Amino acid sequence: MTQTPTSHNGAPGEARAQFTVPAKHPMVTILGSGDSLLRVIERSFPQADIHVRGNQVSAVGDAAEVALIQRLFDEMMLVLRTGQPMTEDAVERSIAMLRASENGSEAGEETPAEVLTQNILSNRGRTIRPKTLNQKRYVDAIDKHTIVFGIGPAGTGKTYLAMAKAVQALQSKQVTRIILTRPAVEAGERLGFLPGTLYEKIDPYLRPLYDALHDMLDPDSIPKLMASGTIEVAPLAYMRGRTLNDAFIILDEAQNTNPEQMKMFLTRLGFDSKIVITGDVTQVDLPNGTKSGLRQVRDILEGVQDVHFSTLTSQDVVRHKLVGRIVDAYEQYDLRNEGRDDSRGEHRRGRNGK
Repeated sequence: MTQTPTSHNGAPGEARAQFTVPAKHPMVTILGSGDSLLRVIERSFPQADIHVRGNQVSAVGDAAEVALIQRLFDEMMLVLRTGQPMTEDAVERSIAMLRASENGSEAGEETPAEVLTQNILSNRGRTIRPKTLNQKRYVDAIDKHTIVFGIGPAGTGKTYLAMAKAVQALQSKQVTRIILTRPAVEAGERLGFLPGTLYEKIDPYLRPLYDALHDMLDPDSIPKLMASGTIEVAPLAYMRGRTLNDAFIILDEAQNTNPEQMKMFLTRLGFDSKIVITGDVTQVDLPNGTKSGLRQVRDILEGVQDVHFSTLTSQDVVRHKLVGRIVDAYEQYDLRNEGRDDSRGEHRRGRNGK
């Protein structure tokens, strides 16, 4: 995109910038169908006026806003040059990343274009990519470290991205098998006491992992890969006593492990293997009084070489926007209740003279 700074004789603190969109890029790719992308930009920068004439886009208004708009259009063009279309969600996330970078709250060299164009896996015309800065850093950590913990609320892509990296590793022959596991906490891991075959017992607990596999692989190939042992989906209890070599291993819903199970799983690591552990420490379903292995493990392994902890937040939720708001609301509720519980405990101790 050609940028043409122009003089502006408006109020102090105002600026003007003009951008020329190359003729090979239709304006609809920048503005969106029915100007949908332009409306997102206008809503996000209320202190600037944006005008479009032909293939010229101009912005005038608050100098800081105009500078961000200029950076935004640069990033959008970089994405479009890769052949990837811009969506309203991608524009909103790009703006959020630029604002965070401007405020210094997310220091780093990654740009929105680098985040949005990092391809992990393509299947049936659909490409899986990180959509947020934290997701990109999580994916990069999986490349760099042997054991990675992805911790964050529901909808942040923790398990989905880990599984995409696992399939990528299998297809590029970095590993020879994928092992997916979850604690079957609702059955207390005592699957032998449940009626039915092994498949019937474990299927309800592992169904979300199967669903993700179907997004990433030809559905007809999955039964063959499972029959050959190339892909194994099993409850955590079935990991005991094994050494897992040359494998990409994912433990999902790790907040529902106890400390002993977490240690058992981590020590299954064999040669030329990689482990990704995902979970949400705010969604523990263990019986009362049982400590979560995921909550404890960070205190034990933080700082250990080749182990990395990635934290995702409500800002990384990639489901319906309302999911992010719900996560935030629950976090605020929990914080308020923690304060009340602490004050009640102090009150009880005061009444008992302790």
